[in-house]
Formats: sequence, C-alpha cells, structure tokens
Amino acid sequence: MSGKSLLAFLFTLLWVTGYAQQKAEQMPLSRAIQLSLANNEQLRIANYKVRTATANLTEAKGRRLPDASVSGSYMRLNEANIKMANPGQGSEGGPKVDQVVYGMINASYPIYTGGKIRYGIESAQYLEEAARLEVHGSKDAVALNTMEAYAALYKASMAVDVIKDNLKASMHRDTTFARMEENGLMARNDLLKSQLQTANIRLALMEAESNLNVANKNMDILLGLPEDYLLIVDSSFVVYPEDDPVEDLQSVLSARSDLQALEYQQKAASVMTKITKADGLPSIAVTGGYVAADIPGLISVTNAVNVGIGVNYNLASLWKENTGRARAEARELELQANRDQLTDQIRMQINKESEAFELAKRKVGLYEASIIQAAENFRITKNKYDNSLVNVTDLLDADVALLQARLSQKMARVDAAIAYQRLLKTTGQLSY
Repeated sequence: MSGKSLLAFLFTLLWVTGYAQQKAEQMPLSRAIQLSLANNEQLRIANYKVRTATANLTEAKGRRLPDASVSGSYMRLNEANIKMANPGQGSEGGPKVDQVVYGMINASYPIYTGGKIRYGIESAQYLEEAARLEVHGSKDAVALNTMEAYAALYKASMAVDVIKDNLKASMHRDTTFARMEENGLMARNDLLKSQLQTANIRLALMEAESNLNVANKNMDILLGLPEDYLLIVDSSFVVYPEDDPVEDLQSVLSARSDLQALEYQQKAASVMTKITKADGLPSIAVTGGYVAADIPGLISVTNAVNVGIGVNYNLASLWKENTGRARAEARELELQANRDQLTDQIRMQINKESEAFELAKRKVGLYEASIIQAAENFRITKNKYDNSLVNVTDLLDADVALLQARLSQKMARVDAAIAYQRLLKTTGQLSY
C-alpha cells in the first residue's frame, strides 16, 4: 500500500472510530414511532383542535341548563327635588332622598327553542368526532414519515457495511498484487488500476458515512433526541407479505379516517341547516325573578317574586331571507363534493401504491437473481484472471458489479417493505 493510500485509510479509520464513540442507542421502529408521535408539532395542533371541539360540545350541552343572573346596586344621590303624585301632599316638605339600594335575581329555563339546543349538541358531537378522526389521520402520516426516515437510516447503515466489506477485500487484493508486482509477476499498471479502485471505494465509503451521519441527525431531530445520539436500527422491520392487502374497496374506504372525518363534518353541516330552519320558530322559556329595593325615607320593597312564561319570536324572519340557511346548505353541498373528490383520490392512491408495491416485489426478485449472477461472474472472471485469460480490468469490473448487486438487493428489500407500509396507510390499515 502506498503512503498516500495508507494516510487516507488511517483518516477514514479515525473518522469512523470517532463516530462510533458517540452515544449509541438501540432504536427499534416501534419506539421511534412513539417518540415521533410524542414530539410532533403537527400532531399537537391536531390535539388542540380536539380540545377546542370538546369545549364547544360542553358549551352546547350547557345551553340546556337554566340561565340565572344576580345584580345589585347602591347609589348615592344629591338632594333631589321630589314631587309626590298624591295631590293631598304638597310639593313642600317631601322626603329627602340621598341614597338608593336595590338587588334582583332573574332566571329562565328554555322549554322550547325549535330544536336549536338539541341540534347544537348533535352538531358539536359530530365536529368533535371529526376532530378526533383528523388526529388519527395525522398520527398515520407521522408514523409513515417515521418509517420512511427509519428506512433511510437503515439503508445508509447497510451501504456503509457493504462498502466496508468491499474495501477490506480490495485492500487485501492490493496487498497481494503489490507482492506480485515486486516479484515481477504483475505489471505496474495493473497494480495501479487495483489501487485506484480501492481509492474509489474508500471515497464511496466516506460519502456513505457522511450520508449515514446526516440521516442519523435528521432522525434524532424527528424523534426529539440530542443530535449526538448514534441510533442503531433494527432490521426486523424489513418484512412484507406476498399478497396485496387490498381486497374490498368498500371496506378500505370505511377504514380511512380522513374520509370518516369528512362524513362527520357533513353530518354537522346537515344539522346546522336544521338549526337555521329553527331560527324561524318561536322560543319559549319559564322565567322567574326576585326584586328587593330600599329608598330610605321613601319606599322599601321586599319579597317581590315573579314567575311567568316568556315567548320570543323574531317577526323579521317573516320577510327577511334566511341567509344562514343558504350558507349552511351550501356548506353541506361543498362537503359532499369534497367527500366525492377524496373518494376518487383514495381510489387513485390505492391503484398507485398497489402497483408500486408489486413493482418493488418484482425488483427484489430480479436483484436476488442478479446477486447470484454477479457472484458467479466474479468467480469465473477470477479463475480466468488466475489463468491469465482476462486482464485486471475485467476482474475489477466484475468486483464492482458484485458490489452493486449486493447493494441493490438490500436496498430493494427495504423499498418493498416501505412500499407495503405506504399501501397500508393508503388503505387505512397502518398499524404501529
């Protein structure tokens, strides 16, 4: 090995050793998903929307309860001029009023509102359920994004391992060729070709390790971990079935949380239309109250209790157009159109992801066959080289082809596993 090659190798070895000394942690995919769900800002926003929807539901239910208010006041007056209504008393010598105290309690209980309270509760319930379903959809998106990032980290790690093995074999070949060149059994030019390929492999290793470092830091950020954590991924997630999980389109549509959320929003809009219709009906409530007042030197009122029936009807609804009803009906039609559009999009997504999964599986089969062919080609080429039937360029080309086949087969299996997870997410069957 030349001095320059030795220095480059030592630099690579020191860089890898320093990287390995980082704080390492085993990170199975299930835990990675849990961490990403716990630290995702989009998911937090979705959860806040659920809390808002729950508060709106509580407010709607509270409208069934009585309303009550208490008020009171104490007022200090100047020397008022008071004229008594009773003509038997003159305007002179009347009482001097300099303060007024009063208090009252009012209460009302709705007994008929045209159904607005009941419809309001029903609408709020639908919207709360829609918000919860949107959270579920957001969780699916976050989980799939974590799976894809996990797969990228695993692929980067595999690339480093495969290239390291190839570099070790290439360096061993350089050592053998160097002895042969010293003994006059190999041309200097052939040795240089082998050393050049080793240098290219070493460069590829450095790039692969850089990609691994970037993928690791990105994964740390995604999981909410310090960026100096070296994550050790688990290969057990690289599994997928041979059969397509899509069997019944209708069951797939019923499993999609985003489509279900739209259905609940549409139901809420339909109820809102009923509420706007109820605006044209009167509302009836039982009312009651208590009043106490004291004007020193003039009048004192206690035990003034009142109970009655209150009726409220907006006469303007007879001649004014109900624009609220028009908006509610338009919203209902808009949501129906959105639902139809989303249904078509889901069907197209299923077709796309299903075809991508089938293609990924076929690629795995082709690359597995390619490894066998590349290994056999390298064996034959090596035998021919040992018998001086081919030159060193042919041997190096066969070695590169074998390396590429090994990398492609490993990457293809990961791609097939992720394609399967994308298909599960599209069909609403993603589990984590």
